[in-house]
Amino acid sequence: MKTSTHLPFTLAIASTGIVAAPTPYPGYMRIGAHVRQDEDPIGYGERLGADVIQMFLTDPQKWEKPPTHPRTDEIRDSPTDVVVHSSYVINVASLNNRLRMPSRNAVAQQAQAAADIGAFGLVVHGGHVRDGEDVNAGIINWRKLFERQADKGGFPVPILIENTAGGDFAMARHFDAIDRLWQEVGDFGAGFCLDTCHAWAGGEDLVGVVERIKAITGRIDLVHLNNSRDEFDSARDRHANLADGTIDPELLAEVVRTAGAPVVLETPEEGLSEDLAYLRETVG
Repeated sequence: MKTSTHLPFTLAIASTGIVAAPTPYPGYMRIGAHVRQDEDPIGYGERLGADVIQMFLTDPQKWEKPPTHPRTDEIRDSPTDVVVHSSYVINVASLNNRLRMPSRNAVAQQAQAAADIGAFGLVVHGGHVRDGEDVNAGIINWRKLFERQADKGGFPVPILIENTAGGDFAMARHFDAIDRLWQEVGDFGAGFCLDTCHAWAGGEDLVGVVERIKAITGRIDLVHLNNSRDEFDSARDRHANLADGTIDPELLAEVVRTAGAPVVLETPEEGLSEDLAYLRETVG
């Protein structure tokens, strides 16, 4: 992971509402956001005052191989930490060969593209099988992803499996399913991305969530910190700004305090700078 000079910082909010980027020091929590301007991700992150950004490297709704990013050198050399989110179409768990095989290929391609820009990981949704299909078969398909890549030397960046919000046949909605998944992939160095909106909507209590998930995976590598527009156990993945959703913002702040991992906001852009300011003031 990229490193930065360790000095105290002073929080400042400009008249534009942009949070001035603080300078990290030992133990400082790295907080940022998913960028909406992938053509200039570092500049966008700097304007937000983010010290970690998440970005796509290809259209998230398509199977296209990521092209070389025109700002590769700038991204790789920046002190801003970068993580890549994989395409939404990927479903490694699928029992359908026409979906699973291109999914495996896309994970490998996007992991390499993430490594090329100096990212510290590639976030991949847990995926699902169809109603009535064997969830355990989907879990085995995850293991096969890592086994086959291990024969090729492994992935160039960690694969961070993200919990998801809905579906009774999902690999990573309920924590008991994540436990079964981790028994198959944990030995391959799989990382974990905890999404607070997904956990809430998926019916997992956020009180003590960090301890519970670490008891399963042994790690949290990234937090997607999002409030939810919908009620607990709704199975609906609709993000809200920290002060506007159905989750107590202080509960979200406690997740940040205890996770010990970089934090990425995927909240609506209109209130994003306020979300960053709240975190800086509360847990920064």
